[in-house]
Amino acid sequence: MKRIDLRSQAEITASNQQQRAKILAEFDGEQGNAINVKVRKLSEHARIPTYTTPGAAGFDLYAVEDVIIAPGETKLVRTGLAFEIPPGYEMQLRPRSGISLNTKLRVANAPATIDSDFRGEVGVIIENIAKPDYGVFISDIDGEYPLEIYERHGEVFDISNEVSTEIPCGEYPHISYLIRRGDRICQGVIAPVIRAEFTVTAELSDTQRGAGGFGSTGTRDIRTATNEEIREVIERVVERNGEALRRLAEE
Repeated sequence: MKRIDLRSQAEITASNQQQRAKILAEFDGEQGNAINVKVRKLSEHARIPTYTTPGAAGFDLYAVEDVIIAPGETKLVRTGLAFEIPPGYEMQLRPRSGISLNTKLRVANAPATIDSDFRGEVGVIIENIAKPDYGVFISDIDGEYPLEIYERHGEVFDISNEVSTEIPCGEYPHISYLIRRGDRICQGVIAPVIRAEFTVTAELSDTQRGAGGFGSTGTRDIRTATNEEIREVIERVVERNGEALRRLAEE
């Protein structure tokens, strides 16, 4: 039997608006209804996260100690903080755009997830994707092993990509980075989590895409390409793959 709502349309509209306002208020820090997240300082040097602007979605997390990351290295950068995230939410760790643009430092597992039941110290996995710079030294032309390969050392940079004045030139491999205590190393975002209930089934519903993946949808519909564009693509493919494709096409 269908349930009949005896409320007037105005009452229904007002109720819907109140429910919507309540949901939005949970995410509206400017109205004083921000989600409360408890933070524990594990070091005297730890800094509480901060939002830099009223409209910022992410808050800045700070390094609690100095860390030097050489080319090809991956290190865990400590924040000195532990969090109690409310059930139904997660903390995501994301890169800061300035660091990604200006340096070779990356948050290795971005977006990283901090679960609501985790009570340990939050660390940020940061990697230096710069390639080591190797040189060749001729140690003894007449010797058995005349060539010696070594890793070049040089200047160390900070997260602003400026040369660090604290580290002497040549002490660390070229394109190493110094993360100083107090540097803003990444952004954190508190996000709602939807948990799934998994149902085992023998069949899945059909879709136009089906099992196609790994670029199967392409980047452009060839039906919209002009003959000239198609010829240019064929010419580029032939140039890359030599005469083998041309002979195959002639056959």
